Amino acid sequence: MLIMPIVVLFYQENGLGMQEVFTLQAIYSIAIVLLEIPSGYFADALGRKNTLIIGTVLGFLGYLVYSFSFGFWGFLIAEVVLGMGQSLISGADSAMLYDTLLQHNKHNDYMKHEGRMISVGNFAEALAGIAGGLLATISVRYPYYGQTLVAFLGVPAAITLIEPKIYGDTIKMTLAKVLNVVRYALIDNKQLRWNIIYSSFVGASTLTMAWFVQPWLIRADVSVSGIGILWTALNLSVGVAALFAYKLERFLGMNITVTGFTITLAIGFFGAAFFESLWGLAFLFIFYIARGVATPVLKDYINRITESEVRATILSVRNFIIRIIFALWAPFYGWYTDKFSLTGALTIAGIVFVILGGISYYLFSKTNFPKQQTA
Repeated sequence: MLIMPIVVLFYQENGLGMQEVFTLQAIYSIAIVLLEIPSGYFADALGRKNTLIIGTVLGFLGYLVYSFSFGFWGFLIAEVVLGMGQSLISGADSAMLYDTLLQHNKHNDYMKHEGRMISVGNFAEALAGIAGGLLATISVRYPYYGQTLVAFLGVPAAITLIEPKIYGDTIKMTLAKVLNVVRYALIDNKQLRWNIIYSSFVGASTLTMAWFVQPWLIRADVSVSGIGILWTALNLSVGVAALFAYKLERFLGMNITVTGFTITLAIGFFGAAFFESLWGLAFLFIFYIARGVATPVLKDYINRITESEVRATILSVRNFIIRIIFALWAPFYGWYTDKFSLTGALTIAGIVFVILGGISYYLFSKTNFPKQQTA
């Protein structure tokens, strides 16, 4: 992700305010939402590999459009294409990993491998942060040219993947069966429901903070190259935390681990809101560390109670809810930042997480925490 350290600067240079920035990301989320659950079902029915190949092709095309666009409407087209591509990838990738491990009787190590996958991704993004920041000193458009090349490399990478065995009957795509899987995940299975909903609020909060980081660094008068370096450091913290998340969870147990990162995420929002100097970076780092732990841990909890033949669909339901939450709130956060202040927008985001995340955490704990830990 060469573009991430400078994406807000890129938008600003092309005449966009924060409201338009968050609106674009909301549109991206809506594009994902439109195909999210059908794409997960497509991955279950016709293969994870085929789905990932199509998704990476669309990712390449989206960044190609971005590279040669200079305003809101061109960016909007690019975001729609990227959103479609991401919807095909999300869910299918984790499902492919879990079923590959299941095929080799190593599915109990999923959390470790998911953590490694997240870790490697964030280490790569950290290095890209430095490269993107340096490229942006020439022009903020150069990172987009580089990103297009990186996205293209995803296509042959997807082609080299090996389709794992699906444990259970391969399902035929029908609208009724899609709706049945969604109903099972969000209505019939109480434990799975609160796993998905709680995980979705946590995911939406980390996604929201990712789009607040650059405005926060700009407010703190950090240089373009400095933004690249700090973005690198933040992603390294996620990578390290994700790498050791499975060990931490096994040592502390579900109860303490989940409670710990829930509280830490809330503290991160409020700390970043009220500390405008570089001292506030400490709160961004603790937020990102909590994010590195939360993502592989919560995905593992969902996979443990999900059948193989509908795994990609179930994970897509989670991603669907994350994007719905973000699409509903993101334009408001952008508008509030432009109209009033970044501090106020971060504070509101923190309050939203405390209320919605707190309620879903409570219901998650009632259905998932081991009984001896809640006694």
